[in-house]
Amino acid sequence: MKQKKKQTRQGSDNRAFHLMLLVPVILLFIYNILPIPAGILMAFQNFHPMKGFLHSSFVGLANFKKLMLLPDTWPAVRNTLIIAIGKIIGNLVVPISFALLLNEIRVRWFKRAAQTITYLPYFLSWVVLGGILIKFLSPGSSSTTPGLLNTLLVNLHIIKEPIYFLGSNSTFRGTMIISDIWKNFGYNTIIYLAALTGIDPTLYEAAMVDGAGKIKQTIHVTMPGIAPFIALMTIMSIGSVLNAGFDQIFNLYSPAVYATGDIIDTLVYRLGLINQQYSLSAAVGLLKSVVSCILVLTGYKLADKYAGYKVW
Repeated sequence: MKQKKKQTRQGSDNRAFHLMLLVPVILLFIYNILPIPAGILMAFQNFHPMKGFLHSSFVGLANFKKLMLLPDTWPAVRNTLIIAIGKIIGNLVVPISFALLLNEIRVRWFKRAAQTITYLPYFLSWVVLGGILIKFLSPGSSSTTPGLLNTLLVNLHIIKEPIYFLGSNSTFRGTMIISDIWKNFGYNTIIYLAALTGIDPTLYEAAMVDGAGKIKQTIHVTMPGIAPFIALMTIMSIGSVLNAGFDQIFNLYSPAVYATGDIIDTLVYRLGLINQQYSLSAAVGLLKSVVSCILVLTGYKLADKYAGYKVW
């Protein structure tokens, strides 16, 4: 009886949490789940807003064939893959390296301050950061002075002329990758710091007795200790290989860098909202969703096999 009463009390206590989840679940259903059938149908139609879904003509795979022949499609796919893979690699290497360095700091207040400063950019939107980066990376003009980075590089005689970081095809991709790593690496470091705390301290003591220095301790104790977390984060990031970051690219790119900066999401935006080719943009989105779904399922299978991670 006491156990039943305890379970009943716990169930009633959880009702408040269930009610708190009700609003986000309803919003998720309305904006993310409900439009799915309409979006899939639109990809196989010659959709016209005045005719609606029921009266627009069905064209089968014509939108997908047209998509393959578009001159902007394959450059957008290539740019998406290059930028996304660069971000995935950078967002693994830099946080791991920073976590290892931060873990060696023994001055507690400095360690906390460094960690707080580095993860603050994560909480700023790309709308805000986009404006900051445009000013910071500006090459200047006859009426305006160059941004802080170009001014610094010129004064240090590293470069002779200001660089168009956001206006040149040769530098745009690198700028997107580096700025994304800068925004996220402080927050991603928390995962690896938590993993480092789980390593048995006696392993370091045994390594020191055997004469291992800091570098050898890192190679033979620290890295094997966090290897499952690294494998898990790598495998889980496979599903986002087609997401190069719409918010970032949209706020920082321009027609001058479409050749190297246009990605699948920005192509969908231009086709659907700018050019009003709704069916074509729906076909792009559906194709991307199918490929992403396959990659996510593959990532979960690999995570279960190599890292022992399961979601269902």
